[in-house]
Amino acid sequence: MVPSQTLVCAAVLALAVLQALASDTFIAAVYEHAVILPRTIHKVSPDDALALMNRNMDVLEGAIKEAAQQGARIIVTPEDGIYGWVFTRETVYPYLEDIPDPEVNWIPCTDPTRFGRAPVQERLSCMARNNSIYVVANIGDKKPCNSSDPKCPSDGRYQYNTDVVFDSEGKLVARYHKVRIFHHLYSKEVLLDVLMQLLMF
Repeated sequence: MVPSQTLVCAAVLALAVLQALASDTFIAAVYEHAVILPRTIHKVSPDDALALMNRNMDVLEGAIKEAAQQGARIIVTPEDGIYGWVFTRETVYPYLEDIPDPEVNWIPCTDPTRFGRAPVQERLSCMARNNSIYVVANIGDKKPCNSSDPKCPSDGRYQYNTDVVFDSEGKLVARYHKVRIFHHLYSKEVLLDVLMQLLMF
């Protein structure tokens, strides 16, 4: 009998964690803060959206520096910790960036315009790179779609609540579109790759 993909994924992850615990240890940090929320529930300009996100990223940057100084090799920042959660589909749009597939081998800190305007990804990448720490953050992704896709929304775009991971060099190494969190997991390849990179750090 062939084990299910979920079972194989769980087994691979468990073996990787056991190997990490047996051969090496590392410090991980989890950070939470009082998110600075938008002052309006109405749609704002991209510049106003970025100004709010920069205020929250100023707070996160201090936490990332402190975690790195205390020896953490990875920090997980809060969900909605960069732009908040008081939005409709339309009003969140100025806060979204196009997040490419991590397979493109991209360090936004050193090549910020490769995939268009991405100031949030650039800043998170630089925080990771400048502090030699993995950074896990929650931001918004937007992807265009067209009428040939029967699931494409009427406004011609998908919008995702997205977790991203930047490695200690600032490279985008994981992107996870959060959809029914209990039914979808990171692929075993992504989880194993992140764990293995941590072990080799």
